[in-house]
Amino acid sequence: TADRPYGHCIVAGIMKYPLKITKTMSEKKVAKRSRVKPFIKCCNYNHLMPTRYTLDVDFKSVVTADIVGSSNLTARQSCRKEVKKALEEKYSLSLKTGKNKWFFQKLRF
Repeated sequence: TADRPYGHCIVAGIMKYPLKITKTMSEKKVAKRSRVKPFIKCCNYNHLMPTRYTLDVDFKSVVTADIVGSSNLTARQSCRKEVKKALEEKYSLSLKTGKNKWFFQKLRF
């Protein structure tokens, strides 16, 4: 587009990761510590690093270029809430099955 004359993509990710959970914690505390804060932004291809890791979550119907590029704050907030709900569902599923735990942990360099 004229706004971004370079190769770019829409990225949805986790800004704030869920906290550690132990067996002795109550359901209320587990629910509070399982919260995820997501972000949505447009990113240059040169600033991305491809990896072999993938997570099967489909955001194509929720996150669109119209929402990310627009200045409509309510649309962006509702989009972020949908992403948050999907990521929290995936996190609760990963707690039970043990799969994809790596995705919900902060990167340590």
